[in-house]
Amino acid sequence: MKTVGVLGLQGAVSEHVDALKRAGARGKWVRRADDLDRVDALIIPGGESTTIGNLMETSGVFERVRRMAEQGFPIYGTCAGMILLAKEGEALAKGQRLLGLMDAAVERNAFGRQRESFEADVKIEGIGRFPCAFIRAPAITRVWGKCRSLGRYGKCTVAARQDNLFATAFHPELTEDSRVHRYFLDEVC
Repeated sequence: MKTVGVLGLQGAVSEHVDALKRAGARGKWVRRADDLDRVDALIIPGGESTTIGNLMETSGVFERVRRMAEQGFPIYGTCAGMILLAKEGEALAKGQRLLGLMDAAVERNAFGRQRESFEADVKIEGIGRFPCAFIRAPAITRVWGKCRSLGRYGKCTVAARQDNLFATAFHPELTEDSRVHRYFLDEVC
């Protein structure tokens, strides 16, 4: 059974831990760099990307996660996690430091602010139609290199994969459907 860390600095941590259990894995809170020694993969949850990025830096996790990812460590970013994984986006232009791992450009709040949050069924390659919860969701506006779109909503990519990296703009942890987490465990890890 795989043990997947969930970055526990801010965001939907316990929901991911529960979703991992439903998907057949152990979820473990990760708060410090040495917590990464005891996990097989990592989820960077939704929340506020600037806050999560700043807390990753002050806790010593930021550079460690980047180095591990570059060496093939599996990472799944949801919502804010998607923003942090990207190489480009307006967040970077506004001075936010990104992990810069995925060949993708991400726009924050691509579908609007909090009151424009919504749910939609989206076809995700390797998963099928999935009930997606978009909450102040980002979207990938462009992919290149090894990154490929796995799912689109309108003109925007909302699920993508690049080798050991996986990202979704939506929050699968808020549903009882564990297929997205199982995809991460079976196809990315």
